Amino acid sequence: MINRSPLLACVTAVLLLVGGGAWWYGSGPGGGDTDTDTDELLPLPPIPPRIAEGADYERCLSMLNADPAGARAFADAWVATGGGDGAAHCLALATIQLGEPGDGAELLDTLANHSSAPATARASVYGQAGQAWLMAGDAARALGSTTLALSLAPDDMDLLIDRSIASGTLEHYDDVVEDVSRALELDPRRADALVFRSVAHRQLGHLDRAQDDVDRAVGLDPDNPDALLERGIQRQLRGDRSGARKDWERSAALSPDTATGDLAQQNLALLDAGPERR
Repeated sequence: MINRSPLLACVTAVLLLVGGGAWWYGSGPGGGDTDTDTDELLPLPPIPPRIAEGADYERCLSMLNADPAGARAFADAWVATGGGDGAAHCLALATIQLGEPGDGAELLDTLANHSSAPATARASVYGQAGQAWLMAGDAARALGSTTLALSLAPDDMDLLIDRSIASGTLEHYDDVVEDVSRALELDPRRADALVFRSVAHRQLGHLDRAQDDVDRAVGLDPDNPDALLERGIQRQLRGDRSGARKDWERSAALSPDTATGDLAQQNLALLDAGPERR
């Protein structure tokens, strides 16, 4: 499966921005509204397993960061001359990089559907499609793409987490708990997964379970800004305003100029403005 740090790192940030995407800090108990710029939606090139091999494929992928327009022009010409899976993949990624994630997601879904590549590579492409659909604000299609990916790679932990993000955006919190719990069976030390499950439990009103998960996440990664943000929300719910302030101040300091940091700052401002919202 692809590494989450290139493409999904961008997705994780923009999930706080697209329609309904801020589910883990959103409208459930203790959540708040967000209003953040959505300009930075750009993925980076993938890492193995890749959908193709060859010098032209490597050349096209290497252009994505510095010259995405050039990569798309190269891929377009390559597709026209029978470039196959490699050309189609690079064209899709260049399209996303140029700020058209929905069009790129369509291309990725089509590629994964028709490719004769091994199952792991096709799952990777479906996973990228799911991430791109989230960028485009279409969680329902993201859920469909990641479900297809999991049909090819059912024990892929990152795909399980990806699908949980789509499910959470759709407010299917029981499904989030199910997928993230399976991911945590595969790797109990994933702090990000614990944060996602903690928020899903909070949204479902299971506050004791939510607290247990977020405390475990902070224990595993004390400087995780998302975990600190969520723990602050839960501390505020329990009336621990000083504890919430401490967590949000630390989260904001650890993640300046990010969606997480902005949310922590917003929560601090609300805390300073007066009594807790009910």
